[in-house]
Amino acid sequence: MAAAFEVSSSKVPKVAGRRIVLVDDVMTTGATLEGCTRALLKAGAAQVNVAVVSRVKDAALGPI
Repeated sequence: MAAAFEVSSSKVPKVAGRRIVLVDDVMTTGATLEGCTRALLKAGAAQVNVAVVSRVKDAALGPI
């Protein structure tokens, strides 16, 4: 997932220097949030915070 996300060059000015909040309804491994966070930081976001509604206790079990 590390290279699965990127901010298009036309959107970089909207991201650069901003504080961004990502919201995820269910977090399993965290790979999606990590990939998105890395892409936003690479595009120049000043800070990325994450809010998760629920988290799978054991990712091997999958969503409950």
